[in-house]
Amino acid sequence: MTTPVVAVLTAEDEDLLPGLERLHDTCTLLHVRDDAALRNALTRADILVVTDFRTGMLARCWPTHTPLRWIHATSAGVDALMIEQVQRSGIIVTNARGVFDRGIAEYVLGAILLFAKDTLGNLRHQAARRWQHRDTALIHRAQALIVGAGSIGSEVARLLQATGMRTVGVASRARDDAVFGTLHDSSALPALMPEADYLVITAPLTDATRGLFDAALLRHCKPGAVLINVGRGPIVRTEALMAALDDGTLGGAALDVFEQEPLPENHPLWGYPNVMISAHMAGDFIGWRAALAEQFLDNLGRWQRGDPLFNQVRFNQVRINDKDKPDPAQEA
Repeated sequence: MTTPVVAVLTAEDEDLLPGLERLHDTCTLLHVRDDAALRNALTRADILVVTDFRTGMLARCWPTHTPLRWIHATSAGVDALMIEQVQRSGIIVTNARGVFDRGIAEYVLGAILLFAKDTLGNLRHQAARRWQHRDTALIHRAQALIVGAGSIGSEVARLLQATGMRTVGVASRARDDAVFGTLHDSSALPALMPEADYLVITAPLTDATRGLFDAALLRHCKPGAVLINVGRGPIVRTEALMAALDDGTLGGAALDVFEQEPLPENHPLWGYPNVMISAHMAGDFIGWRAALAEQFLDNLGRWQRGDPLFNQVRFNQVRINDKDKPDPAQEA
C-alpha cells in the first residue's frame, strides 16, 4: 500500500490530538486549520480526521473530485459532517463511539444525585450563610426514562441500574434488549413519561428526533420530573422547556447541549435556579483527547491491513435533507 495521506482538521488555535504525531512515521500528515488548507487537503488526502466541527466548512470547501476514502469524526455524533456530498460519495464515515460512554453515564448519575439531594439548594443556602434542614429524595427505585439506547444510553442504564434505579429505554424501533429488557419506540413516549422521575436524553440528532421534545410532548411529564439532555440541543425546544420549568411541569433540568451553542450570555436559562448548565462537556474526562487519538490509530491499523473499520456510520439510516442534515441513528 502506498503511503496514505491523512488530513486532520482542527480549530485554528487547536493542536493535534496527543498521539497523532505518530502519523509522521507511516503517513503523510496534513494539519488543516482554515478553508484554504482544507480545500487543498480535500484534493490530496485519503483520510480526513475531524476534531473541529464548524458548521458549513466541509460543504464550503468540498471539491468537485476528491480522493478521500474515509472520514473519521472524533465525536459520537456526526451530524455536522453529514453534508449531502458526503452522504452521496460512498466515503466511509466512522465516529468515536465508545470513548465517551462512561464519562456521560457518570455525568447523568451526578445530575440525578444533584437534584435528588438538592445540592443546588445547599449551595444557595451556603451562599446565604443559612442553616436550613430539609428532607431529600432517594434514587433507589426511582425511574429513569432513557431516550436513545445505543452505547451511551446503554452505559447510562447500566450505571443507574447499579444504584437500584429502574430504567426504561426508548429507541428508533421497539425490540428486545440485553440491557433494558424491552425497548420502546418514540410513539410510546406519551404513555411512558408520566411514570418517569428522570427523563434522560442520549439520542442523536436525526429527522425523527429534531424538536421531539416540544410543548405537546413535555405536557406528558410527571409533575416535578427532571430532564437531563446529554444528546443534542435541538432535540428539545428551548422555549417549551422553559415553559415547562415555569409552570412546574418539570422540577429541574441538567443541560449539557443547547439549540444554540455557546449559550448566549443574556439567555434566560442562565437565571433559572433549578437548572444546571454545562458547556457541552459531559463526556470530556481527563485524558479524553489522547483516548480519541488511540481509537483512531487503532482503526488506522485496521485500514492499513485491509480489515473492516470499527464504528462505521450506517448510511442506510440517513435521509438527505437539504435544510437539516441528520445524524445517523448510531445512538438510537
